[in-house]
Amino acid sequence: MAKAAEPGKADAGEAPDVDQYIVKDPERFALNLARMIEQAGKAASAWVEPRERGELRDSVAEPMADMVKTFSKVTEYWLSDPSRALEAQTRLFAGYLTVWGNAISRARTGEEPSEAVAPDRGDKRFQDPEWGKNAFFDFLKQVYLVTSRWANDLVERADGLDEHTRHKASFYVRQVSNAISPSNFILTNPELFRETIASNGDNLVRGMKMLAEDIAAGKGDLKLRQADYSRFEVGKNIATTPGKIVGRSDVAEIIQYDPATETVLKRPLLICPPWINKFYILDLNPEKSFIRWAVEQGHTVFVVSWVNPDERHGAKNWEAYIREGLQYGLDMIEKATGEREVNAVGYCVGGTLLAAALALMAQEGDDRIRSATFFATQVDFTYAGDLKVFVDEDQIAAVERSMGGKGYLDGTKMATAFNMLRSGDLIWPYVVNNYMRGKDPLPFDLLYWNADSTRMAAANHSYYLRNCYLENTLSQGKMELAGHTLSLSDIKIPIYNLATRDDHIAPALSVFLGSKFFGGKVDYVLTGSGHIAGVVNPPQSKKYQYWTGGKPVGSFDDWIAKATETPGSWWPHWQEWILKQDERRVKARKPGKGVKVLGDAPGTYVKVRV
Repeated sequence: MAKAAEPGKADAGEAPDVDQYIVKDPERFALNLARMIEQAGKAASAWVEPRERGELRDSVAEPMADMVKTFSKVTEYWLSDPSRALEAQTRLFAGYLTVWGNAISRARTGEEPSEAVAPDRGDKRFQDPEWGKNAFFDFLKQVYLVTSRWANDLVERADGLDEHTRHKASFYVRQVSNAISPSNFILTNPELFRETIASNGDNLVRGMKMLAEDIAAGKGDLKLRQADYSRFEVGKNIATTPGKIVGRSDVAEIIQYDPATETVLKRPLLICPPWINKFYILDLNPEKSFIRWAVEQGHTVFVVSWVNPDERHGAKNWEAYIREGLQYGLDMIEKATGEREVNAVGYCVGGTLLAAALALMAQEGDDRIRSATFFATQVDFTYAGDLKVFVDEDQIAAVERSMGGKGYLDGTKMATAFNMLRSGDLIWPYVVNNYMRGKDPLPFDLLYWNADSTRMAAANHSYYLRNCYLENTLSQGKMELAGHTLSLSDIKIPIYNLATRDDHIAPALSVFLGSKFFGGKVDYVLTGSGHIAGVVNPPQSKKYQYWTGGKPVGSFDDWIAKATETPGSWWPHWQEWILKQDERRVKARKPGKGVKVLGDAPGTYVKVRV
């Protein structure tokens, strides 16, 4: 005897259960819609009021104009030749006809046909079974995928586009495609639809309340929450490696960390992190902390903790960041330890600044840094990552205008730019989770750090955009700084140049090609994963791998083909490299000797929030 189907569930091969998409309590659902509209009004007020008071001016027009201008160049190619236009339309309609044919076949036979186009591997948007079982949602998914793939093909196959325009067009297509995905809307996402019906719209009320709160928190702009930030506090459960503030300038605090060994390496270690984010990415928690690990290996670690700039710092340029940050850190090291020979580490733009500083110091006769390690650092920007999308003369001029009145770029602007590089991971999943499902995001220390954005001092940021991304002067030997024309070939010290395989900010190819500009021996090391996870990969995690090989010359692909792969973290390999430079050890140094202690680590600058 056949077993009866459970109520509300369909047997295999039967039509999908539509009962789950029917409102059970219309009165409560209507009440929640009214409450949602009330919260929507609060969200609208939070958005409008700062603009009415003149506290906020929208700058959406300029990026939108750039997107339209970029798309127009792609459109011009396809429409300039009728045969090309016909070819493009034919490919699109052929895809639609396949989807339509599958839908008709499914309606007639009741069987699921093969998909016209499948989601990319790792695409988490369409994991709910209803995307395949339900003919309506499957049809929406297929049409979306066919259209987005077609749009991307238009960019890739448009001959005659310069690479910058093609890069921008591909980036903008990805943004639009991610934004219009049916997974982002209640009526076109089966999971959202079911949750809305099951809760009688409670999720919409909670989501709209969160939206109003996040717009208010952003003072008129949406400050998308990616984690439960209430669980974290810098100095309490993040950035907890013990140490002292031993120096403070207008642009940086210098942190010296307490020793964890009886003897330490004679050469102290100075870390120059990026100022676009905060240094504690290298000290998230005891298990993930590169700083703590380095201390445990016998390094006397000093860190440059950059100021979160405001109106007072508008004129602080790259020279100021070198003099009052890097070289000031070297001064404090000499006072605190008596040592002039130092190993230095630079991460991302902090590494680019370190490279420029080393070239400048070589000309000025300052030889205190005896080895340099670069984490995911570019010195040549020919093949820079997706951030290059935001850099051309018009866009830089617009950024400079926005910084002109205040002396800085708002931290939310840079945070948004970085989130857009991976909008499918860092924007839309949180829009859906927060504002449609009405669920609080989970506590996650990495995303807390990601949201702890910093402002950019106007002179510093303008110099960086123009000299690195736009004009690429550092690798060409044309960078003018402090009255000198810098040349990376003047840097003769040993270099450990770390790249990450899946980096979208400092691509591995870009880091590899940058190696040839230095004047000394360069050890190029490639690690698995991306810009953050590839660098912050403690040995005990036993994750990823790294590759080592010969000199970083010739073809990047050839270097990888000949490289030796080693499972696990690159940190011990780096430590071995450091010991080869100088393995002498001395008695451990405690902070406070020779310098005045200004407070406990992590200091005050890092706690200033946007």
